[in-house]
Amino acid sequence: MNRHTQKPDARRAWRLVSAQLTTAVVIFLLASLYDLRIARDVLIGGLAASLGSALLAVWVFAPYRAQQPGRIVARFFSGELIKLLGIVLVFGLAMWGLDDLNPVALLGAFLFVQVLPPLLANRIAR
Repeated sequence: MNRHTQKPDARRAWRLVSAQLTTAVVIFLLASLYDLRIARDVLIGGLAASLGSALLAVWVFAPYRAQQPGRIVARFFSGELIKLLGIVLVFGLAMWGLDDLNPVALLGAFLFVQVLPPLLANRIAR
């Protein structure tokens, strides 16, 4: 795979991260109409999902030479590990630093931002 065939996939990945960030901000704004503490936790959950996807995109689509086909697979799996570590770090810091954290808002927003934009992107692409 050369740089030219890699660019459309990288653009698609960054569009997904952008869609996730947009979704996180929209649900944060909606939640802020209800309760600012809940909105804070919604934002943390949404940003955790977006950060994880951004870390994966940076790792997988960083310039490299694919002289060995197995390296791309290893690169993807190590990117997934970095993504998970980033998410765990955000969740851990939130749980450690916020005594009044609402886990339903945090995890609900995380799942919403993690699932909805990719689902819509796949539906639109059909």
